[in-house]
Amino acid sequence: MTGPAFPTVWITGASSGIGQTLARLLADEGSQVCLTARPSERLEAAVAGHPHFHGQPADVSDVESLRAAYDRIMENHGLPDLVIFNAAIYQPGPTSEINPEDAAKQIATNLTGVVNGVGSILPAMLERGRGRIAIVGSVAGYRGLPNAGIYGATKAALISYAESLHGECRDRGVQIQIINPGFVETPMTAKNDFPMPFLITADQAAQTIRHGLNSKRFEIAFPAKFVWILKALAILPYGLFFPLTRRLTGTPEHHDNEQP
Repeated sequence: MTGPAFPTVWITGASSGIGQTLARLLADEGSQVCLTARPSERLEAAVAGHPHFHGQPADVSDVESLRAAYDRIMENHGLPDLVIFNAAIYQPGPTSEINPEDAAKQIATNLTGVVNGVGSILPAMLERGRGRIAIVGSVAGYRGLPNAGIYGATKAALISYAESLHGECRDRGVQIQIINPGFVETPMTAKNDFPMPFLITADQAAQTIRHGLNSKRFEIAFPAKFVWILKALAILPYGLFFPLTRRLTGTPEHHDNEQP
């Protein structure tokens, strides 16, 4: 009888949504799963939901807080076999309506939080010569879309960051993957007041991610039809991209002398 594919797992942003659902899926396979999120009753409730869950509260945007969580994991469970950097916050709406403080929080959590986590664990994984790091981006990072300026920018940065890491780590035993979901039914997307095409459940997302974690492919992106539509948009010249995205998103048109 074989053991779990990933005996020890660390997931950030694990108190709800995709992170929590994926954590349960891995724990049901026998993995010991360390859940990291900001200290809260929600995290405590999540940890109590499975005997293989272990709470490691931290603020990912605080490098010392996250490093302390990593040190506790190393002391109690050893170096994880799989790390999923999933923590993110999302504030939809026009960029002009998002104050600089809230924008900074999104950047600190979504982007800097991942950099903090990778900086903590990657040296040890490279020294061991084995491991897997999965970074949760978004299809919103493929190209700039109206009303997702800050969030989309952080996800675009994560895609670029993961690409760089992949090139650095591919021959040193550490697998780097980027996870780019479309719309997933979670507390985060519940904030949206617009139609969400190809919406899927957190269970469906977790199953797709889990399958992808068994592969060697760099990108895990879903749902497929939505991904291909957005990738097609991503290669369009600006003269086509801007008018088309305005129509698709219902953004009012302004005659702004755009150049192709």
